[in-house]
This record gives sequence, C-alpha cells and structure tokens, in this order.
Amino acid sequence: MQVIKYVFQPHGDDRGQLIALEENKDIPFCIKRVYYMYDTVKGVVRGKHAHKSLEQILVCIHGSCKVLLDDGREKKVVPLEKPYEGLYISNNMWREMYDFSEDAVLMVLASDYYNEDDYIRDYDQFLSYVNS
Repeated sequence: MQVIKYVFQPHGDDRGQLIALEENKDIPFCIKRVYYMYDTVKGVVRGKHAHKSLEQILVCIHGSCKVLLDDGREKKVVPLEKPYEGLYISNNMWREMYDFSEDAVLMVLASDYYNEDDYIRDYDQFLSYVNS
C-alpha cells in the first residue's frame, strides 16, 4: 500500500503562517466538498467506511489524530500532526480516524458531493468489494 502524504508550502512572516490550497495544483483533484470535525470525544473512532469512487485529502489543521488505512490486504497507521501536511486517501480504501487530541480539528477535502451510495460502511462488504 502506498501512503501519500503531501507537505503544503507555508507562507509566513512576523504576523504568522498561511497555507493556500488550490485544486488540481496542491490537491490532485477538483474539490467539490469541504468539511471538518472538531470537539471529538475522547476514545471515539470516526470514519469506519470506504468510498467506491471518492478521493479525499485529510489535514489536521489543529491538534493531532491518527488515521488507519486499509486496502483489504495491508493496514497502515498514519499520524497527522502538522497543519501543513495532508494525507491523500484514494477510493476503495477503508479509513478510521482516532486518537484525536482534545484540540483537534480535522479538515477533509473531497472530490465529489455527498452521495450515500458511494459509501461502504460494513467492513466485510468492503473486503468482498475490493477482492472481487
């Protein structure tokens, strides 16, 4: 399994830092949806699903969390700890986000609009889907 972590170029001076993200330049797809998670309760696991066609970039813009990636053959845990790093998640990849710091804000950039039919929410169905 190839894990792709992007390091975005910070721009800063004595006023602070700024990250600008542009679709099809810094992000490898057109951005159709942006959402973020915050105030995640200790011990909660988010995600627990895969997408049939959706691609995403996850950026922990504040605090930290871990992401479990699973392609049906191999699993990897990727820490997200810096606001200038983004984790690319392709379609057909099971993901679980967990171990959120108390101050974590996890932003997700998605390649398409919300579509419930694109989700695989049962792990056994995911394994059947990717192995068929």
